[in-house]
Amino acid sequence: MVPLERRIVGVETEFGCLVDDENLGRPEGIVEAIKDYLFLDAKIGVLDVVARDEVFEPAQSGGFLVNGGRLYIDAVGSHLEYATAECIGIRDLIANDRAGQRWILRALDDLRINDAVSVYNNSIDHFGGHTFGCHENYLVAGEEMIGGVAAMKLLSFLATRQIFAGVGRVGGHILVDGGRPDYQEVVANPVDYIWVGHVYDVLPDPDVRFQLSQRADHILKPLASRVRFNRAMINPKWEHLYSYGGTTRLHLLFGEANQSEYAYALKVGTTVLVLRLLEEDRIDDRWILANPVRSLREVSRDESWRWEVRLSDGSFLGAVDLQREFLELAQIYRGADEDTDWILDQWEDVLDGLERDPMALADRLDWVAKRKILEQYIQEEGTDWSDDALHSVDLEYHNIDPEKSLFHAYAEVNGMLRVVTEGQIVDAMDTAPANTRAAARAELVRRLQGLKGRRLFAVDWSGVSAGPRTYFDLSDPFDPTVPEPTR
Repeated sequence: MVPLERRIVGVETEFGCLVDDENLGRPEGIVEAIKDYLFLDAKIGVLDVVARDEVFEPAQSGGFLVNGGRLYIDAVGSHLEYATAECIGIRDLIANDRAGQRWILRALDDLRINDAVSVYNNSIDHFGGHTFGCHENYLVAGEEMIGGVAAMKLLSFLATRQIFAGVGRVGGHILVDGGRPDYQEVVANPVDYIWVGHVYDVLPDPDVRFQLSQRADHILKPLASRVRFNRAMINPKWEHLYSYGGTTRLHLLFGEANQSEYAYALKVGTTVLVLRLLEEDRIDDRWILANPVRSLREVSRDESWRWEVRLSDGSFLGAVDLQREFLELAQIYRGADEDTDWILDQWEDVLDGLERDPMALADRLDWVAKRKILEQYIQEEGTDWSDDALHSVDLEYHNIDPEKSLFHAYAEVNGMLRVVTEGQIVDAMDTAPANTRAAARAELVRRLQGLKGRRLFAVDWSGVSAGPRTYFDLSDPFDPTVPEPTR
């Protein structure tokens, strides 16, 4: 296995939608209106004219954008989803990710529904028990990286990464056996239950006040190929999205939508370095966890902040100490580039800070900033952690509208470390990363926009068909140039 010195990364984020004015209709109709406005009026990309998937992504459900990303409505849950362009640099990734949010906000504003409609990049529905994904995709060297011993070592990193990458949440959920899907639910939401023969029920857990992760309670397995009612930390994907020259796509289900750019950058950057360590077989077997899913939940719920995990040999180790082991191994890459050195420096700084006083990291970590906001609310309102109103406070932290978001309000008053500028985000709204195939695909999308009349075309991550006999091969994810078409 040849390790990758450059790595393609992409993130998919599912968005929640709340509508305050019943005269506007249901959220499902609102997200359709947002999608239609952006493609048909704002013309930020081209709508799929053929189905990518007859069930989950039928024709007209979304499309690729002029910034290299993809915006669409996922038929499971009828929610908006934005997938970033393929990125190499961390700052490109964050700017492109935030650009997707800016387009959604532009639609709400231009449709004049921003006062009554809110869109969230949170990962949990406190009352309904649903969870929303923020999935990370990494180009990795070889299929052995998504299974076997390498995957078990990666799970050790992922289960403990939440100490700096978690977004925090009020309370907890308990999953209990729900048996077969209810017939009425299947009839009402048939797409949600395709290939599902067993479901679980979600109950509130009154014993949990606050935890690091929004999704830890909903992860059932270390690895699983089917994700609906079977959520895993790693979802093996053997497909063409990033596959090229012996590489493949690593699809991480366990992760959540960071509001903090710093936490976002550290989450992705440290993962990139750990993947390099795994490809070079530098991580010892002794760091494998006895039970990754149990450790994931225990670390998330541990308000003592000792965050101990049990290793496969039966011994216990603190999550900070385990992260330090990964950090020490990754020091071998120091000097590789500016991003790498920044990640190594910040990784060490944040581990030091977590050991000294986690609450002093409120200017960079989501779970700490959110906890500060919640504690302030409790103090000012004279309430306690059992107050249901805290769920609303938690939710508004993730409102993507800076005028409504508690994250942005907190950042304005107290300061939050940033990684990209507003100018970089604005540029990323209509400009793709210049060093990946996203640039070529974005150029082809612009050409398709210029075609007159109805044309049959198909845009995908790895290629664009501009007609029955014209195909542009984009299988090399590192090539930003538009290739000569094959006919």
